[in-house]
Amino acid sequence: MSEGEFALLRRYFQPRRFQHGKQGVELVQGIGDDAAILGCPPGRQWVLSVDTLCSGVHFPAEAPAADIAHRALAVNLSDLAAMGAEAAGFTLALSLPEAQPAWLEEFSSALAQSARRHHLDLVGGDLGQGPLSLTLQVHGLVEPGRALLRSGAQPGDLIYVSGTLGDAAGALALNYLGQSNGEADHDYLRSRFYRPVPRLELGRALGGLASAAIDISDGLLADLGQILHCSEAGAELEPEAIPLSSSLRRCLGDSRARQTAMEGGDDYELCFTIHPQREHQLPVLANTPLQRIGRIIDTPGLHALEENRRRPLRPRGWQHFANQPKAP
Repeated sequence: MSEGEFALLRRYFQPRRFQHGKQGVELVQGIGDDAAILGCPPGRQWVLSVDTLCSGVHFPAEAPAADIAHRALAVNLSDLAAMGAEAAGFTLALSLPEAQPAWLEEFSSALAQSARRHHLDLVGGDLGQGPLSLTLQVHGLVEPGRALLRSGAQPGDLIYVSGTLGDAAGALALNYLGQSNGEADHDYLRSRFYRPVPRLELGRALGGLASAAIDISDGLLADLGQILHCSEAGAELEPEAIPLSSSLRRCLGDSRARQTAMEGGDDYELCFTIHPQREHQLPVLANTPLQRIGRIIDTPGLHALEENRRRPLRPRGWQHFANQPKAP
């Protein structure tokens, strides 16, 4: 006789594996009751974000359980990074077609490892039978008035991105999402899809410094377009300035790599704007590579600046219900 829901929860998601005692957060009641009770530290506000990842859309059905776990938590934490919040805890609702002990052990071990890296508590959730999907709600903390929003960009602000762009979308386009094949460039792109690094430290450092921010989940053009919409502004991009990894260049060639960096998503780097007079404060932030790629302008819309001429850009990127599944 196979184990039921409650036995599986006790076996794979027991509190001792997932509670790490986040400093400053009072976990009054966690796993084991109908709901969690958390105390909010004085002088802080809660920042909440929730995302669902579905098999065949956000990751291949055959993806290793450990990769799914790392990716699921990282992409959710990236939302907190984009808000300038400090991560504090999370809940997980997991739906499985069947309860396979080996899969659950690999998944829960990897999830606990990732949570430990970020000093996060799993404070509750749900386990049910159905198509493979994961819904995580992450809880963060921020000082009043220091949250990063999409709506603060002003004409004259400079546009920056962290890291390199296009790597995860390159792995998807080249069908590198299966098991590692030992080829260094392929495996690098694959790791960028399954193991993105949420820029939490950078997001915290940008609080009170950046004028607007967003994480790049659906593609640079699409996500920067969200900043422009919320800020009622336009942007002038320099495509040649967009940072690309050497692995992406070698696998796709320069032209296709740059297009992938602009339109692809899933890298979970940060895109932010900053006043020119504050630009000198950026090099020391969070030991993260940063690259200026353009500026905010009065003229509505998104434009490429090439040889001192502007040409309009369409804010292409991923949209549910308007695109084919990401990872069939």
